[in-house]
Amino acid sequence: MKRHIINEENKGERLDKIIPILDNNISRTAVQRMIDNGLILVNGKKNKASYRVNKNDEICIEEEETKSINLKAQDIPIQVLYEDNDIIVVNKPKGLVVHPAIGNPDNTLVNAIMAICKDSLSGIGGELRPGIVHRLDKDTSGVLIIAKNDLAHIKLSEQIKNRQINKRYIALVRGVVKENHGTINMPIGRSPKDRKKMAVVKNGKEAITHFDVIKRYKDYTLLDIKIDTGRTHQIRVHMAQIGYPVVGDIVYSNGKNPFGVVGQMLHAKNLEFIHPTTNKKMTLSAPLPEYFEKIIEKLDNEI
Repeated sequence: MKRHIINEENKGERLDKIIPILDNNISRTAVQRMIDNGLILVNGKKNKASYRVNKNDEICIEEEETKSINLKAQDIPIQVLYEDNDIIVVNKPKGLVVHPAIGNPDNTLVNAIMAICKDSLSGIGGELRPGIVHRLDKDTSGVLIIAKNDLAHIKLSEQIKNRQINKRYIALVRGVVKENHGTINMPIGRSPKDRKKMAVVKNGKEAITHFDVIKRYKDYTLLDIKIDTGRTHQIRVHMAQIGYPVVGDIVYSNGKNPFGVVGQMLHAKNLEFIHPTTNKKMTLSAPLPEYFEKIIEKLDNEI
């Protein structure tokens, strides 16, 4: 159970609106259900969704039990970059969801990995996320690690928590970035205007993104991006916030898409980490998707 104390800034908010701000992993739809089921208490008591919270109110949030679903292995083509007894590292293709959800148990990366690894996956991620240590958005491609056993999962999770895993991305953004290098340090949380989106918000979680210009074009910039934190949609939110949205991102841009790509042009290029068993430093890379390379080639030819 998670406990939160309402501060001066959040007093007066409706209960159903404050919960996703306190915990951005909970959707508005889930909030209403959890309030009805008595999983969200104010000062130890049930309250209506319309209740206005007061300063120093204690909000207790109990996690919902995950409903059982029957996951199945599926023969989905996945490029394996590395595999041993402890981990498997893949190049996740664009358009593939990482893990199943209630009502959507099929055609995910987990289903594909189950076909490759059979029963060898960590159970720490739970029934819906076996072996999943970190995630990539559905339309973000690139390097992703899956743990084959609980010890590997624990050690990799510790590296992520301690910011010891070096994640680098390639992104094509709209606009010409003037600075050769830059750091964006802006907190990210659930958008108060649209609960399906993330946004830069004052009471969000720390989010740090570094970028280096690889190449500038007439109306676009190719960037090398490193993230210190792993917030939901972090790169997409940060780049849009400073005026350079990722090409193809229909959620965080105004929709201009002259290349006709589906989803954002964002690729997890490199991943550096310490192997959970051998303690050796590993650096794995995933080649750019063919569509990405063709667009870069087109831009190069226009110079």
